[in-house]
Amino acid sequence: MNVNVAYPTRPARRGRVIALHCSGAGAGQWTYLAEALGGGYQLLAPEHFGNESAGPWTGERAFTLADEAARSIALIDECEGKIHLVGHSYGGGVALNVALARPERIASMALYEPSAFHLLRQMGGGGAEAFAEITSIVRRTCEGIVTGDYRGAASAFVDYWNGPGAWDALRPAVQEALIRWSPKAPLDFRALIEEPTPASAYRTLDFPVLILRGEHAPPPTRVIAESLSRLLPASRLLTIEGAGHMGPLTHAPEVSALIVRHIVDAAADAQPRRWRPQGLAEIPGAAARPAEAVS
Repeated sequence: MNVNVAYPTRPARRGRVIALHCSGAGAGQWTYLAEALGGGYQLLAPEHFGNESAGPWTGERAFTLADEAARSIALIDECEGKIHLVGHSYGGGVALNVALARPERIASMALYEPSAFHLLRQMGGGGAEAFAEITSIVRRTCEGIVTGDYRGAASAFVDYWNGPGAWDALRPAVQEALIRWSPKAPLDFRALIEEPTPASAYRTLDFPVLILRGEHAPPPTRVIAESLSRLLPASRLLTIEGAGHMGPLTHAPEVSALIVRHIVDAAADAQPRRWRPQGLAEIPGAAARPAEAVS
């Protein structure tokens, strides 16, 4: 099923952006980014398996990131020219898979705390503690699904990524939507952890990459963001002050402004390896600091 949401629906004058949402969210996560991009760009926001619009995974075989990436790869193949790729959390992990499948078709990539958990197992002692932390929440979530306690699974998932009490603060309608989605969570976790791509493969992605993380990022995604910034040859890592893992939602203006500036700068630069984000201080609410922190 080719489920896709486009903002706007008319043809793009300056290019196309494919934005991949986090687990449990949907295309609506990118509404602010679509507005920030303006009418010059068309934002394509395909929804993942497990969303009501996309339906459940078929169950015909063990689920992988490549299965999730297939929809975005098909969109790229349908487009003319290169596209800009954006991903948050699980969507960031999928975006990396897409980029490796079609590197020659990617103009730039922006990732907010991509949950490429397979990298933690390739980092020796440095990633061991972070890997233990994420596998702990995986066990809690999967146990809830296996026992039929979908509410408990969704609550543990939401509170881990958003902070204690986040589940209770959600509107009942949002809670119910997440409970319906929750059986997909174990598939996402397994796909991210069991992804076979070696860390060295990411060194081949030489287009401009902006990596963002929240000041209060949980250890697993903080370590991954920092690792990717060293692996990707044309990347830069920025920290969003005051933000956590859900920065694209809680700090949408700052995050969207940085992504848009990254896309505009990358599109204007004919030499990706020499790319550097320019003019961050000109973005309202986003100023570059020596420690690469942005607020």
